[in-house]
Amino acid sequence: MKIALFFGSFNPIHHGHLMIAQAVLNQTDVQQIWFVVSPQNPHKKSKSLLHEFDRLDLVERAIADNFQFKSCDIEFSLKKPSYTIDTLIHLSEKFPQHEFELILGGDNLEQFKSWKNYDKILDYFGLYVYPRGEEPTSDLWNHPKVKIVNAPVLHISATYIRACIQKDQSIKYLVPDTVEQLIAQKKFYI
Repeated sequence: MKIALFFGSFNPIHHGHLMIAQAVLNQTDVQQIWFVVSPQNPHKKSKSLLHEFDRLDLVERAIADNFQFKSCDIEFSLKKPSYTIDTLIHLSEKFPQHEFELILGGDNLEQFKSWKNYDKILDYFGLYVYPRGEEPTSDLWNHPKVKIVNAPVLHISATYIRACIQKDQSIKYLVPDTVEQLIAQKKFYI
């Protein structure tokens, strides 16, 4: 099976993430999207990072109605911080029957060469890149293992959602209803 891996802190997951994943399904031969919840991104440090199991729960609620979306907690048991190449190798060894590729925002492609073993990721896995309105400057945009996916660009960010919650403003329409309900019930991000 061909699986696209969507890595992220998903702090919290929102409609922008889900729209990108659906665009990848619609425009490629991918059969499933796995949302890989990252416990600690080596490129991001955040004091407002919700516990990894709570973020996984939010992801599972958000994708429960789509059989082609799966949650993945593989990085919870790996050395932290998690590096994408290590996770990819681990997944490939654990699931040799599957073919894995990455979903990546165009902004991340611009700094992709700073990632640990970025060349190995390209050689062995490949990327589905969704532009976010940035001006392409990296030569990687023309790499044969980089496929461009035209996904809707929504200017929704988890940072904005957390700020709304802290100001006691509604996050309706920014996140799935099930995610909004759990955030309110557990008083996340307050």
